[in-house]
Amino acid sequence: MADNPRWTRRPAGSTWGDFGPDDQLGRLNLVTPEKVLQGIAEVKLGKTFCLSLPLDYPGGNIVNPRRHPPVLKPTERNGRPNMNYPMRCDDPTALDIVCDDQVVLTLQYSTQWDSLAHVGQMFDVDGDGIAEDVFYNGYRAGTDIIGPVLYDAKGNQTPTHQTPGARRLGVENMAAACVQGRAVMIDLEAHFGRSGRVVGYEDLMTVLDKDKVVIEPGDLVCIRTGFAQLLLEMNKQPDPKVLFATTSAFDGRDPQLRQWVTDSGVVALLADNYAVEASPAKPCADDHCAMLPLHAHCLFTLGCYLGEMWYLTELADWLRAQGRNRFLLTAPPLRLPGAVGSPATPVATV
Repeated sequence: MADNPRWTRRPAGSTWGDFGPDDQLGRLNLVTPEKVLQGIAEVKLGKTFCLSLPLDYPGGNIVNPRRHPPVLKPTERNGRPNMNYPMRCDDPTALDIVCDDQVVLTLQYSTQWDSLAHVGQMFDVDGDGIAEDVFYNGYRAGTDIIGPVLYDAKGNQTPTHQTPGARRLGVENMAAACVQGRAVMIDLEAHFGRSGRVVGYEDLMTVLDKDKVVIEPGDLVCIRTGFAQLLLEMNKQPDPKVLFATTSAFDGRDPQLRQWVTDSGVVALLADNYAVEASPAKPCADDHCAMLPLHAHCLFTLGCYLGEMWYLTELADWLRAQGRNRFLLTAPPLRLPGAVGSPATPVATV
């Protein structure tokens, strides 16, 4: 562990400093050229699968009131909509017709990546008994991840007068790292159907054993629950009660499950459901708790990434029919500096 200028103590079991004092990639450092070659070695047929929902799903904002569908519209040329725009309007001799558009996009509305700047915690990084708002590897709220206001311990806000964005840990770091390597499928739906089961460590071990799934450090892990397929079946009219009651999710409160994530060395957990873990989480017995304990454990403590609402149905069905569970995954986010999340159009190659 390298000496770090931002903290003197790190969370127990964390990877802070393991990849260098200024690391912003976390476990993406484990996707070495050897791991990419392992992924390539899983390609037998050259068959590909798109693992993204259409980015206008789920539909509406009932699943998350803060996240809205994309708004797609033409740019303007000379004050006119630049869609099927005849260039003869500008030059009578021109034959061209031009289309050009723009989008207002909530970055974590549909199939998405969570960057390491997505979730932080209050933690005493200086060892002085005072918890501060920090993110992975000790990067600070208000200094490294900046919003339009700064919140104090009581939730009061003060304007920052700075341009909001992640100066550190943003998705552009993921994009530059390419996010390509060997992935492994865990098929919860095949075992639990649409039961709404909250899956803990013992359940997970049973699934891995029955399906002969082996996960090694540096792997990317996909988790099929049926949630994304159900979203498609609802045709942009999602029913949250049905979605969350009938599809599986990990039990983020299960300490054995969190320890498995630590010990396995996985780079990312990529689920077809909302949040990867059950939300809301099971009740917590401590005085102070993370509302999303698996998010906190992965993004804040381990530098392990999360992906949500990936479309895994066709790939999972094909892998099960072939008796396989490994494949090459290529899944960079948008190279959008300062963003804390990103849409994804992942590609699986088998």
